[in-house]
Amino acid sequence: MTVKALFPGTFDPIHYGHLDIARRAARLFDEVVIAVYDRPMKSLIFPPEERIELVRLTITSDPKISVVGYSGLTVDFCHKIGAQVIVRGLRVFSDFEYEFRMALANHRLAQDIEVVSLITNEEHTFLSSSTVREIAALNGDISSMVPPHVEIALKHRLQELAESDQIFPPTSMRD
Repeated sequence: MTVKALFPGTFDPIHYGHLDIARRAARLFDEVVIAVYDRPMKSLIFPPEERIELVRLTITSDPKISVVGYSGLTVDFCHKIGAQVIVRGLRVFSDFEYEFRMALANHRLAQDIEVVSLITNEEHTFLSSSTVREIAALNGDISSMVPPHVEIALKHRLQELAESDQIFPPTSMRD
């Protein structure tokens, strides 16, 4: 039996912590689908198409990992693509409480979908997309946090927002 896992998130932007979780999941499962959620209940910097492309450009060397966009309930998308597992990453204790509640809700909706949480590598515990965005917005060095193409895209996007006088969108620390 082939086991397909779904790694869902907003990936706004994708960072090395996400990449680490995806690669480790690919060692555990036959196929990993990174699913970029299109309309979360938070403000994002990049539109869905650009987030999907940044993830695709990041995940180029592993044939077991693919990238797609999706909307709606994650468990419904799992059923649609035949995924039996949802993969999530845990960085800090507060992530556990949030992910635990989400896992219970998903299990209530679809008992046939398992949730596997991978604890992040120590070097990535501080990383979140919102942290990366905030550091980049303040002209900090994010080169050790994201791939070069993501750093370039984020700097360009922040410049576009600044030129259009848009306020930097707030987000939850849970990305």
